[in-house]
Amino acid sequence: MNRTEDRSLTLVDEHAHAWSPKSARARFRAGLAGPTAGVAAGRTQANLISVPADWAYDMLLFCQRNPKPCPVLDVTDAGSWTTVLAEGADLRTDLPRYRVWRDGELVEEPTDVLAHWRDDLVTFLIGCSFTFEWALAEAGVPIRHIEQGRNVPMYVTDRQCRPAGRLHGPMVVSMRPVPPQHLAAAIRESSLLPAVHGSPVHCGDPSGLGIDDLGRPDFGDPVDLAPDDIPVFWACGVTPQAAVTASRPPFAITHAPGQMFLTDTRDEQYRVA
Repeated sequence: MNRTEDRSLTLVDEHAHAWSPKSARARFRAGLAGPTAGVAAGRTQANLISVPADWAYDMLLFCQRNPKPCPVLDVTDAGSWTTVLAEGADLRTDLPRYRVWRDGELVEEPTDVLAHWRDDLVTFLIGCSFTFEWALAEAGVPIRHIEQGRNVPMYVTDRQCRPAGRLHGPMVVSMRPVPPQHLAAAIRESSLLPAVHGSPVHCGDPSGLGIDDLGRPDFGDPVDLAPDDIPVFWACGVTPQAAVTASRPPFAITHAPGQMFLTDTRDEQYRVA
């Protein structure tokens, strides 16, 4: 299939949960795009950001100082598009959709970044909360955005990250509605996976994070809550994109929110107990 023929991934219609990571990456390389929640179930997903080498130390320090939203799974050498997390994968082509940034402005959302790649780019792969959804599901916690065939809703908060060098910006969170009887399980199960954001940063009233309207996420799709559902918020790997907007580096490449890199790593490898 021609790479320019952008197809849309619809989890309700596809048997995406049963794909292998390699098969999923091949589909994305061929032009399939869309949210990856539930795709290749049991395999770790990752956020991506690539920055010029002269910004890489600032990014590494930003991640080290803000481990909840930015838990690092791998960092490449400058110019490399490979990762130990997925044999044979190409970080320039194997995500459903990318974002290209210049001077802090979003300029393009292509399905590959071959035309934009630079030999000085250092890529950071950052843990994703989609990874702990298997543990939530096994504990009986409903995953509303998967049930509704939507991307997870994400919100820019009023909580500022700890600055690092030239990088600063607010924390971004993802939200999952959780019935009260499942709240303890959701907190417990996610806390056992700190490499993919771990426990929630907030439960309940969204105004506690400076969020005015759950129906208007900054990224992703709004999700319908059941009458008793409690909004539960986890730190999100889209946070580096908020830092790009705030700090305005000359160039960056990121994943499109919710459209992640599929690794070969099994989710349970990041479980601490």
